[in-house]
Amino acid sequence: MKCGREPGGIKSDEFGICPAAADISFDGINSGTSGGRICWAIAGTFCEDKVQGTFAEKRNSCMSCSFYKTVQEEEKTASRRTKFLRFISRDDRNPAFDKMVYKQIKKGERFIRQGESEDVAYIIQRGSCLVIVEKDGGLHPVDHYGEGDIVGGLGILTGEPRRAHVEAETDMELWVLKREHFKDISRKDPELLSFLTEIVADRLDSRRPTAYRTIGKYVATDIIGRGAFSIVYKGMHKGLNMPVAIKMMRHDMAPNDEFLDSFHSEAKTIASLNHDNIIKVYDIEERYRTVFIIEELVDGISLEGLLKRLKTIPPPAAVHYLIQICSGLDYAHKQDIIHRDINITNIFVKRDDRIKILDFGLACSIGTEDMATLGTAFYMAPEQIRSEPLDERTDIYALGITAFEMVTGKKPFQLKDLKRLFETHLTCDIPDPGDIMPNLPDGLCKFIRKACSRDPLKRYQTAGQALSALQTIAKDFGLKQKYLPPEQRKMSTVFLMYKDEHQLELNRLMEEFRIKARQLGVELKVADFRDL
Repeated sequence: MKCGREPGGIKSDEFGICPAAADISFDGINSGTSGGRICWAIAGTFCEDKVQGTFAEKRNSCMSCSFYKTVQEEEKTASRRTKFLRFISRDDRNPAFDKMVYKQIKKGERFIRQGESEDVAYIIQRGSCLVIVEKDGGLHPVDHYGEGDIVGGLGILTGEPRRAHVEAETDMELWVLKREHFKDISRKDPELLSFLTEIVADRLDSRRPTAYRTIGKYVATDIIGRGAFSIVYKGMHKGLNMPVAIKMMRHDMAPNDEFLDSFHSEAKTIASLNHDNIIKVYDIEERYRTVFIIEELVDGISLEGLLKRLKTIPPPAAVHYLIQICSGLDYAHKQDIIHRDINITNIFVKRDDRIKILDFGLACSIGTEDMATLGTAFYMAPEQIRSEPLDERTDIYALGITAFEMVTGKKPFQLKDLKRLFETHLTCDIPDPGDIMPNLPDGLCKFIRKACSRDPLKRYQTAGQALSALQTIAKDFGLKQKYLPPEQRKMSTVFLMYKDEHQLELNRLMEEFRIKARQLGVELKVADFRDL
């Protein structure tokens, strides 16, 4: 920025490092990297040979600053996923423009006001604008939008009051998009469903200064994963201060009410699963026209990450992991739930070597026809490719492919053409993993080949059978443990602060709670603390 206060600048020793480079909180408004805002956004910067004041005091000089203008010009050419005009173009005669109203805004005009509710968003054809949060009597610039961006996009999804003012930095040309028109356009144009996912993900990302991070009772922080079906955030329960993972389903996965009704029905069953090797689902939230799954936050590494680090997993460790995966699958199958998408990305290894199976969000009841063919292609069983009814043996096939990859470091079929890959799964047996890894124990080779039989009748018929086979292999290795994790019990503490007159009603409430807890196998103990 050439003001001398950037890290390493000639004025940094005299005046300290520029607050824009060091700021990370800004009174809770911003938690970005490098301040998430450039120097014009905060007070105390150094330019024109003096330490500058607040945004309001230096605004006019900032608008004419050469560095500021350079940033604005670069922003115009940025190819971001959230550029609405990347998805639709007037030059292509997109019918969306027939439903939008053209509007001109003068420089300095405030066209969105914090706290007001509107059912419109604005797409910037030309010009740029400044996003300003009003807090504690002050105005704090926190973001900037330029050509191609959509302003107020989340407002037309939720109808909630605006969280900031928006003022035109330059003369602007806008397209005004109403909520009902946006719904109509997104139904007819599948690409806009992908755009919806990207704009929500962008607004929830805490690196943005105006992050919309609240999702019901939860606050999203950082994006920790992106997949074909979802974007995953690290988050926190606001009231309990409990870390969670928040999985946002992509909008093309949640397109209509029929899907959402079906999803909620399945989600209740998935949330009831309680096994040490299955990630716990805590809650389901609907927001921003999609579904958020609130899950246990796992501290560890996926099998995919482990394989990238180790290349192959030693057979004893592989059997250790496979036994735990089978244990979790056996439990789920007995609840009439199959996973449908077992693969190395959905298996996490915790720091204590315990396994967690993720992504039961694709799960379905045994006997369901997989008409959507959702499973990851490299791991899909023949019956899944043919969209036939699925059962527990479908998961066992995917488990066999996963086991093959664990011990060889390769997938059995590595074709990139999807049609040829499916044909190969349908017509060819997998290679013998022992041909790739000559020292692989014969018992483990046989397990993998049987699990991956094309004919479901030739596979292990249940995860329990596969589990027994793996425990035999563990003994053949000379391993004394079965590697099944011991049952763990957890303890939670709740403090109730109350007055004496509420004692009787509280006793009744606690007795009701004790009875329901006992039905779940939970033991309730109560201790009194006097004179608090």
